[in-house]
Amino acid sequence: MSYPEPRYLGDKGEINAVFRSADTEPDVVSASGATHYLAGHASTGGEFGLYKVDMGPKAPGARTHFHRTISESFYVLSGEVQLYDGERWITGRQGDFLYVPVGGLHAFKNDTDEPLSMLMLFSPGAPREEYFERIAEFAQRDREDLKAFQIRHDSYFLDMMDAPGE
Repeated sequence: MSYPEPRYLGDKGEINAVFRSADTEPDVVSASGATHYLAGHASTGGEFGLYKVDMGPKAPGARTHFHRTISESFYVLSGEVQLYDGERWITGRQGDFLYVPVGGLHAFKNDTDEPLSMLMLFSPGAPREEYFERIAEFAQRDREDLKAFQIRHDSYFLDMMDAPGE
């Protein structure tokens, strides 16, 4: 494997780093928790998307699904999260990491009475922000609208009767 082709061709480098302080308010707050856009697709030029997700107690998370164009990774910062790796549920604790390649079945939820915090990394950096911002709204619409929204955002959910581990 080799490095990709250069995208910066200058000789002196640029001042273009982006800082986000820990006390920045979350970008999305929902009934199940909060999502912080640490490095969204626009700020990384589509290289990756990094999000901090804070889930409340007993938060349902996402049921079993896969992505056709992006990989997804989870890194547990605090608390415990149930992670489905396509075969079984695993309890993720502080410092645990799960990588899900493109096409890999996965799910997550908080079954505990305590909150949890984790990082979610998508590669390449798809425009996940609209998904986080509008999924609750689409979940209230009819099934076909929800399905179309999910597919537009590269999220293919298995029907409950077909989903292992649900």
